[in-house]
Amino acid sequence: MTATSAGRRLDERLEPLVQEAVELLHGRRIVVLTGAGVSTDSGIPDYRGEGAPVRTPMTFEHFLADEDGRRRYWAGSHLGWRHFSSAQPNAGHLALADLELRGVVNGIVTQNVDGLHLRAGSRRVVDIHGSMDRVRCLHCGQTFARADIAERMARENPWLDAPDGVQLNPDGDVTVDDSQRMVAPSCTVCGGILKPEVVFFGEFVPVEKFDEARALVHGADAMVVAGSSLAVNSGIRLLDQASRRRMPVVIVNRGATKGDARASLKIDAGTSEVLVALGERLS
Repeated sequence: MTATSAGRRLDERLEPLVQEAVELLHGRRIVVLTGAGVSTDSGIPDYRGEGAPVRTPMTFEHFLADEDGRRRYWAGSHLGWRHFSSAQPNAGHLALADLELRGVVNGIVTQNVDGLHLRAGSRRVVDIHGSMDRVRCLHCGQTFARADIAERMARENPWLDAPDGVQLNPDGDVTVDDSQRMVAPSCTVCGGILKPEVVFFGEFVPVEKFDEARALVHGADAMVVAGSSLAVNSGIRLLDQASRRRMPVVIVNRGATKGDARASLKIDAGTSEVLVALGERLS
């Protein structure tokens, strides 16, 4: 095992692959696409990785159409937010922030809604699926800080308290059996439906967000995909952009991804240890 400066240890079996990645990426401006696997070392579970919880996520259509569904969603989301918001950036997040600071990485496109890249110090981050720390009214467009909404929900739902050993889901909610007593938040401006500013299943990525992500890809010479299975359309579309420009693509992910056949190099491993190793060796 080889120690790294951030305290992570790289499995010696990965050394040849990491060195090959360095040779592919050296001297190039790198855009990084990250998925849930980057945040597992921060205690946030993956959607599709080994051991991922079996779940039926809320769809945008269901959220709009069903008041009981909204109560159930907000009850679970409120409990999950306490744990989700306390997660801390891990060594992989910090390594990417340092690579950006040194001018090696030109920006990060993340499919995660946890905000950990920004908290780690990365500055140019496109949260293509939104962020859990913002809430928007679907009627008038007013936005609110999630912390303020959480405080109001706690006052209006004193019966709702997080049990010990709560099972956090990847998008920051938990499963709540008794949710019909829930007073779901509404907009204080117009009384409209509030929704976290994240892309639900069945909802389209905002055009302006995808344009920002595409601009990062076009401003780069290479791509690193970290912790994403590329099962979501937004990720595979960005990989398509990189492939059309014949950019080297390095994928770091535990298990197969939909982009493996188009990768210049695939490293089947955890993201933190590999990103730390790349951060030490790229300049």
